[in-house]
Amino acid sequence: MKINTKVRYGLRSMIEIAQYPNGILQKEIAEHQEIPLFYLDTIISGLRNAGLIVNYSGKKSGYILAKNQQDISVYDIYRAFEPELQLVNCSYSTNECKRSKLCSAKDFWYDLNNEVKVILKNKKLDDLVQAEIDLVPNRI
Repeated sequence: MKINTKVRYGLRSMIEIAQYPNGILQKEIAEHQEIPLFYLDTIISGLRNAGLIVNYSGKKSGYILAKNQQDISVYDIYRAFEPELQLVNCSYSTNECKRSKLCSAKDFWYDLNNEVKVILKNKKLDDLVQAEIDLVPNRI
């Protein structure tokens, strides 16, 4: 399993936005997180469409979280860019393989898929923001 760049940059952007409760400009996110500004447009669009961030008003509009950072999971951010988690084709309940009745590995893949999903759902944005603050305490 490899997490794509949109998800990784989306997570970094959310950590950045969460540290600025009064809002942060897109160009500042790009600068702080070393994300190309043109690529960040796609990331911001995905996060906004998923209902994770909103524009704040003012002379120069930026972004704030749409809900409390304790209520946003890494899985929520993942889903802003990807469909339902599916490590292998047979790991999601709607996909049936012609070998499913003969496959001893099927349950393993299904369980692994669910375990990864649980980990992503249990890790909250707040946990990662606190880890960032601990790493670089005087950054803001």
